[in-house]
Amino acid sequence: MELYAGIDLHSNNSMVVVLDETDRVVYRKRLPNNLDGIISALRSCAGQIQGVAVESTFNWYWLVDGLQEAGYVVHLVNTAAVKQYDGLKYSGDAADARHLAHLLRLGILPEGYIYPREARAVRDLLRKRSQLVRQRTTQILSIQNLLARNLSLAAPGNLIKGWQAPDIDALALLPEQALAVQANLAVMHCLDEQIHGLEHAILERATLREDYRALQTVSGIGKVLALTIALETGDIGRFASPGNFASYARTVSSRRESNGKKKGEGNTKCGNRHLAWAFVEAAHFAVRYNERIKRFYQKKSARTLPVVAIKAVAHKLARASYHVMKSGEPFDVARAFG
Repeated sequence: MELYAGIDLHSNNSMVVVLDETDRVVYRKRLPNNLDGIISALRSCAGQIQGVAVESTFNWYWLVDGLQEAGYVVHLVNTAAVKQYDGLKYSGDAADARHLAHLLRLGILPEGYIYPREARAVRDLLRKRSQLVRQRTTQILSIQNLLARNLSLAAPGNLIKGWQAPDIDALALLPEQALAVQANLAVMHCLDEQIHGLEHAILERATLREDYRALQTVSGIGKVLALTIALETGDIGRFASPGNFASYARTVSSRRESNGKKKGEGNTKCGNRHLAWAFVEAAHFAVRYNERIKRFYQKKSARTLPVVAIKAVAHKLARASYHVMKSGEPFDVARAFG
């Protein structure tokens, strides 16, 4: 007997529902988030489980990896694309899990990408570096705000990064204010050390990737942005076209129009926010250092807002990056911005 399982995953428990080929429920139970217990429950069902649909939540790694190691075919559900029947009067965890198993049986389950486990660890390490960089920026901004409030002093961030104790003593600050700046600097220097350590570890693991080396030929993309784009993209073959990749990178508009008028907007957060950040950053660098791209930006910004013009540059860089990663050929600015 063919069986299909759906798991509605939560922070501390999972609702497991198993259906047969006639949509009859053969197992339904809420279980603690314990891998051995969930696998035992699936194995207790009399029949061959064809697949397991797991809801894509913040904590899916352990469950998907464990089920795959146990030999199950796992389908990660794209929750944003799953539509329940609008006429339902009641819906709960059991109904949701059953619906996932039902869609899996019909072969119409919207699926997300299961990033390979080892590569996922490197990608998440890069995300940790980005988190620490943001925290370091917070320390610098805090110092700048304190100096502006109390001394009317505008200190550049690059100058603050090199400050030591004597530099603080030279400022006309009260002891309490100097102590606050010292605390910010101590945290910033600690973060610097950790950021450099993570960068070294990430580069050791990622420099052999062909897509990483190819991406560095794209205008505006350096080592960090190339790492971000390569690791956040994963297998470029999962995108059918440059447009699909640009959409995933959030460089396309979600505007909905009819007869030339705006009728609404789609989900602007659908896609990868890390790729969106990377391509906007690359666009700013490209406009600054590439004359051809700068001219394109200036023409675009003359007709619309600067932020829209930067988005247009980011969109073209995303499409170009798709071809670069797909073919391995170096970036050609004339083709991208001709």
